[in-house]
Amino acid sequence: MDRTKHLKLADEAVCRAERFAGDAEDARKRHEPHKVAPLTAIGALYADIARSHAAIAAATPETTEPTDG
Repeated sequence: MDRTKHLKLADEAVCRAERFAGDAEDARKRHEPHKVAPLTAIGALYADIARSHAAIAAATPETTEPTDG
């Protein structure tokens, strides 16, 4: 997987984390505490996934040279 793909996956995970955070906030406002913790946990998981992909992308060269095999 190249750097661009990791950045794309990081961006997608950030978007999901943001949506789950919004869902958790909405559940809090609707006084549905039984939904807040699970939504928050899922959002945190996606934030971790985003950080992981971003870290891998940062450690991956921008372009990869073909290797002789």
